[in-house]
Amino acid sequence: METTNQARSLQRIIEAIATSDGAGVKLRRSLGRGPGTRLDPFLMLDEFSSDNPGDYIAGFPPHPHRGFETVTYMLDGHMRHEDHLGNQGDLKSGGVQWMTAGRGIIHSEMPQQEEGRMRGFQLWINLPAKEKMKPAGYRDIQPEQIPALAFDGGKVKVIAGELQADGRTVAGPVQGLSTDPLYFDIELAPGARFTQPVRADYHAFVYPYEGRLQIGFDAPRTLDAHNAGVLSAGGRIELAAGEEGARFLLLAARPLNEPIAQYGPFVMNTSEEIEQAISDFQSGKFVQA
Repeated sequence: METTNQARSLQRIIEAIATSDGAGVKLRRSLGRGPGTRLDPFLMLDEFSSDNPGDYIAGFPPHPHRGFETVTYMLDGHMRHEDHLGNQGDLKSGGVQWMTAGRGIIHSEMPQQEEGRMRGFQLWINLPAKEKMKPAGYRDIQPEQIPALAFDGGKVKVIAGELQADGRTVAGPVQGLSTDPLYFDIELAPGARFTQPVRADYHAFVYPYEGRLQIGFDAPRTLDAHNAGVLSAGGRIELAAGEEGARFLLLAARPLNEPIAQYGPFVMNTSEEIEQAISDFQSGKFVQA
């Protein structure tokens, strides 16, 4: 395992911008908001959060994907997933849907509430070229299937990868993927600290959605909420909450180091493959897949 003793520092900040997607769902987009804002293999991160039904009620009607994975993590609310393969699932507070678009899927994500808060995230993770045309599939992960570790000053939910803390290892429900993703949802009390070893050659970022984070213990840099903080190389990640505490996502994964060609919901390696994806969708081959 390739590691170093160096703590990672805050290398770059990608500020989330207000936008909308689907049928007008209002959200904040950090990674993927424009050219040069990806972090291989992470393509996009959206945060949606509103108590106003007008901001989310129209949802995400049927739309296609090819060539990557989508991970939807619901903090508050209730959405229903349906796709052309006949899959149906309910995504409720604390749950995760991990969908592999592969060679093609047409799906919808529609709110099942008319009032109250809807809050969560959607992350896009690229697939390696050899897996882009594999059969589509998805997995509903219920809240009780996501292990949580409480420690002095905080709590960690382990969605993917392994948490190593206090001499303990806690494995999340998602394992064995080519990109070997790490996906934690972490809550820290004011001034509390958190350290996680990570492979030095993996890309990593943090996204605080409440409060502020301090990156690094020796020469800390502050990261405000609703900004993605891209971390430098190093063998461990050191984080501390600001005076108001913090809630944040920590993500890391093995980079693919492959060319990316993207056209909306299609992510391939070449422009020719994108043209083929558009042709396959328009001719109905997605439905036949």
